[in-house]
Amino acid sequence: MKKQSHIYLHIFYWGFYIIKEILVPVVFFKRPSLAFDITFFITSFICFYFNYFWVVPRFFDVNKWYKSVIGYIISVFCFVIVRYIVEEILLPKFFGFSNYAEGTSLGFYFYDNIYFSFMTIFVSTVFCLFKLFSENEAEKLLLITEKKNAELQALKTQINPHFIFNSLNNIYSLVYQKSDKALPALEELSQLLRYSTKDLEKDFITLDKEIGYVESLIALESLRLKNPELLLVEKNISFPKLNISPMLIVPFVENAFKHGDFIGKGFILRVSDTDKILHFYLHNYKKNQRMKDTASGIGIENVKKRLEILYAKKHELYIKDLESEFIVDLRIIFPYEND
Repeated sequence: MKKQSHIYLHIFYWGFYIIKEILVPVVFFKRPSLAFDITFFITSFICFYFNYFWVVPRFFDVNKWYKSVIGYIISVFCFVIVRYIVEEILLPKFFGFSNYAEGTSLGFYFYDNIYFSFMTIFVSTVFCLFKLFSENEAEKLLLITEKKNAELQALKTQINPHFIFNSLNNIYSLVYQKSDKALPALEELSQLLRYSTKDLEKDFITLDKEIGYVESLIALESLRLKNPELLLVEKNISFPKLNISPMLIVPFVENAFKHGDFIGKGFILRVSDTDKILHFYLHNYKKNQRMKDTASGIGIENVKKRLEILYAKKHELYIKDLESEFIVDLRIIFPYEND
């Protein structure tokens, strides 16, 4: 609960108190004890905030009940002392009368005010514990948010070097073969790097930019393929300006090119956003690899973690890792702020 809400809660409580304990009795029931009602209000107000700001934060402890008892006794003493000063010293001095009869013992005075102080101390304690609980929950939420942001930043920094490493390997291969495709490949890579260095710093980018990554990557990779026409891409985007976290679907395409079998084969890629639900489907064939690449799956594991953080309960990810095929079926329900 925000600080402003706590202030309103206190204003409501004291407003209700004044109406119930002072105004209504005097106006409707002609109670003659207005002076004592006011002095009791002053006593309750002082004791309330002494308990609220000082006693409860220092003494209340569910694991050490004796500290809570000591805190309660201190608050009762505060109530008794303040009321005694106001009603038994200041009232007689300035107005000539007191509340308790002359000769009342301090023992009885203390015992009697244990009852009168209970409600003030109880409500003050509840209000303070509620405030401390709200602050604790807000701190927990802040820590969780900061942890998620730090984790997302760490995951983002993993994407770019991995992406560059894969692309440079491909270009190196073209240069080594003295292929005419090497220069266009460098141009495509420079375009991709301009996208990634600019947009990876953002929390979200538009869907058309994310798909632009995919299309540029396919254009770059197809330069080294003998049969680029086998790369079947179907795109049906109706809401290109929907927001999405950057580099969420690109790693799947990267993985397909890195580990896919493109000797006479290609892949099928479909992406759509019907009803503002992103549907990404990719089906590719795998190389026959005797030894598993230690870098394999870095991007995919990265995406899984980011999906859990950013789209918890708002996404479905199905991956079929078969002996000769790899299939990805991802759906993301865009948040309401995209509306």
